[in-house]
This record gives sequence, structure tokens and C-alpha cells, in this order.
Amino acid sequence: MPYAPLMRLSADALNRFGETLGRELAAPAVIGLSGELGTGKTTFVQAICRGLGAQGLATSPSYALVHQYRTPDDRLVYHVDCYRLRSPAEARDLAFDDMVRDGAVVLIEWPERAGAWTPRLDRHFRHGPCGSNWDSLFRVRRSAFRVVWRG
Repeated sequence: MPYAPLMRLSADALNRFGETLGRELAAPAVIGLSGELGTGKTTFVQAICRGLGAQGLATSPSYALVHQYRTPDDRLVYHVDCYRLRSPAEARDLAFDDMVRDGAVVLIEWPERAGAWTPRLDRHFRHGPCGSNWDSLFRVRRSAFRVVWRG
């Protein structure tokens, strides 16, 4: 599946885009976020969670691997960070199948580290470093749903 054109987003624009995406996401949805450390993946997850109305601040689940949030309408949101997986086989214990079966929104950082255990991604965002600490280069794999966003 091809990628959309590369976007360069400031931290503010990345937050606005994430909030817009969150407001328009219909569960179940599985979103992948890839990129080097420090390129805005968790910041983007926080914005998506705000857009979904998830209760509490989304924080990086680097050590716990999975954080769960609820929206005001009682939908589940899972934030999964696969960075610390030593092998794809460790992803089996993350219970992705259960998350999808729950009809949740599943936000997966570093999905490529989970290998074949990664559920089918509805959308895959690739973050890259940019010239400024406040900018992200952003590439989106096209999928069945679309977000209308005007920076």
C-alpha cells in the first residue's frame, strides 16, 4: 500500500492533527506509529487520546508496554509500546487479539517489533527527524479511512 506525500509538521500542528484524528476515529481501529526515538510518536498518541476524550494523560508505556484508557462513552483505548520487545515472540503476551476483539482503538508504537503478532494496521504513521527539535516529518500509509485536516 503506498504512502501519502511527506508532511512536515510543527509540534503544534502535530497536536492539532492528532486531536482531529482522535475525534474522527471510529472503533475498532488499529494505528501504527513508527520512527526513531524522539520523533513525536508519544506526543501524537497524547493528541489522539485528547481527541478521543480519553480520561487521563497518555504517558509512554515503555516499561509497562501497555496502558489502557477509557473515553467518556466507555470505549477502550490501548496504547502499546513495542520498543522494549527483544523479539517478536514476546508480543504474543500483549494480547493484541483481545484488544481488537474488545472493539478498542489500539495505538501501537514500534509495531514492526511485534512482527507477525501485530494486528492489521488501519493506518500507519511514520515519524522522522526534521531540522528543528519542534518539527516532525510525517508519512502516512493510505488506508480505508480518511481524516479531513486543514493545518
